[in-house]
Amino acid sequence: MAATWPFDTDADEHDPLTASRIAVTGSHPMWCYLVAFDRESAARPTDSEAAMLASYLEECKERWYGKEGGYRTKLAQRPLDVDGGANGVIFRKYGPNDWGYRRQSWTMGPLYVPQSPRLRELYPNDSPIGPYTLVEVMDHAHTIVDEVHRPWLDWKAQHPEVFPA
Repeated sequence: MAATWPFDTDADEHDPLTASRIAVTGSHPMWCYLVAFDRESAARPTDSEAAMLASYLEECKERWYGKEGGYRTKLAQRPLDVDGGANGVIFRKYGPNDWGYRRQSWTMGPLYVPQSPRLRELYPNDSPIGPYTLVEVMDHAHTIVDEVHRPWLDWKAQHPEVFPA
């Protein structure tokens, strides 16, 4: 008997990103995915961007759950990484080198940061205005006060095949 897809209509079972454990879902998913891609995006990730998303997920798991064992073993029991206590990141691609992100817990403010190109056009004085590349958005998601979190910078430096200098 084939295993049933546990995420029903919330995440796309057969999307190519799913093979890298990236949930392809909407802007407000029912499950607490560690990393997701908004299926309503205007554009799809390139192969190199998909590798960055997968690496971002791996960094998140290593930072919060360690390299192996413990909760990582439990995460591996499902086809996508979910944790009810996590404040997952949902990425949206507006166009080439134009990305936004949101935290799953956000209930106020803009839907994505930076906002969509249309909203940037309507409100040009809002900050940050974008466009941001995927790496810039990932850096923004790892920023504490005004500095990008050192472990994230170290992760990127340790993975030059995914994050070229």
